[in-house]
Amino acid sequence: MSERSVSRAKQEKRWYTVLAPEQFDRQELGETPADEPEKVYGRTIETTLGELTNNASENNTKLTFKITDVGSDSAYTEFTEHSLTRDYLRSLVRRGASKIEAYITVLTTDDYRVQIQPVAFTTKKADASQEKAIRETMVDMVEDAAAERSFEELIDGVVEGRLSSAIYGEAKTIYPLRRVEIQKATLEAHPEEVAEEEATSVDVDDEDITADD
Repeated sequence: MSERSVSRAKQEKRWYTVLAPEQFDRQELGETPADEPEKVYGRTIETTLGELTNNASENNTKLTFKITDVGSDSAYTEFTEHSLTRDYLRSLVRRGASKIEAYITVLTTDDYRVQIQPVAFTTKKADASQEKAIRETMVDMVEDAAAERSFEELIDGVVEGRLSSAIYGEAKTIYPLRRVEIQKATLEAHPEEVAEEEATSVDVDDEDITADD
């Protein structure tokens, strides 16, 4: 390709302003270039909660968004992941104390499938039965939260710390806790994907029944 052709290709690229979802007030996340709008779809952009709230104390929370729609000069996103930085999680670990994790996959009221990963840090070493009880409490409370909330409401509770605070309040009665965090929350499937999986599962079950007859 000649230098002139390369220059023309660069000129033809358009910059799209990437915007956060409405629940994050459509804040600007950055810009992304493309020579065709179709090439912008599916791109991901990572930021911190601190950058969105202009609060440096929240820079230990990472948020990932994926572009799902493109306008004339803007690209619109959906939330895909919330996670805490490794350095922050490492700073919470104390020698001689327990770190209790759970991995919970839930369906929200509007049929989004989400995996939530809470983690509790005790003040001292808990015994196995106490760790089990704390883990069961985390699982129950995350499942209850999802059963009562839409995807957006559940993610708001995670990002704003309400879910971790609720778990802390309940689980500290089992054994003294230093902190509870949601270390990760990931969008696993949209409602249409969940419905398709369920339909496929039903088809398989029907075939099994027919085969047994």
